[in-house]
Amino acid sequence: MSRIGKLPINLPNNTEVSIGDDNQVTVKGPKGSLVTAVDKDIIVKQLDGQIVVDRPTEQKRHKAMHGLYRSLINNMVVGVSQGYREQLELVGVGYKATVQGAILELSLGYSHNIFMSMPEGVTATAVTEKGKSPVITLESNDKQLIGQVAAKIRSLRKVEPYKGKGIRFVGEVIRRKAGKTASK
Repeated sequence: MSRIGKLPINLPNNTEVSIGDDNQVTVKGPKGSLVTAVDKDIIVKQLDGQIVVDRPTEQKRHKAMHGLYRSLINNMVVGVSQGYREQLELVGVGYKATVQGAILELSLGYSHNIFMSMPEGVTATAVTEKGKSPVITLESNDKQLIGQVAAKIRSLRKVEPYKGKGIRFVGEVIRRKAGKTASK
C-alpha cells in the first residue's frame, strides 16, 4: 500500500467536497472552489468527515496514481481552507517591484521594465522597505498555479552564485562561489 495514498484526508469544518459520477472532485471553502478530474480507475470516497482514496489493483500504474491523486486532493482541501503563500525577494542594486491591479512591474537591471499579468486566482503584493530588499508576496488557493507563477517570476533573473544577485525565495540559501583572487 502506498504510504501517502493510504492516509485519509481530514476535512475542516468550513469545507465541502462533492464527488461526481465521472470521478470529478470539487472542493469548496472560504477561499474559493477548486475542481480536479480523477482517473476513472481510482476510487474516491467520503466517509465521516474524511476523504479516502483507494486503488483497485496492485498494478504499477494504479500504485503511481494512488499517492498522486491523494496529494492533489489534499492540496485542494488545504488551499480552499487556508490558502497558499509564496514570498520572493529581489536582491540587487536598483531592483524594484510594483503592483498595479493584476499587473506586476519588475525592474531587474535590464534596459526595460518587465510587465507580468497575474493569472486569475493569484494576487500579488510588493513591499519595499528602506534598507531592505523588495519582497513580492503571492497568494492563491491553488498550490500548482502559485508555484508555477513563482517559478516564472524567479526565472526572469536567476540568482548568480558570485554576488548573490537575483530573485530568490525568502529564506532560500544560495551556495556562493569564491571569485577570482588578485595575484601579485
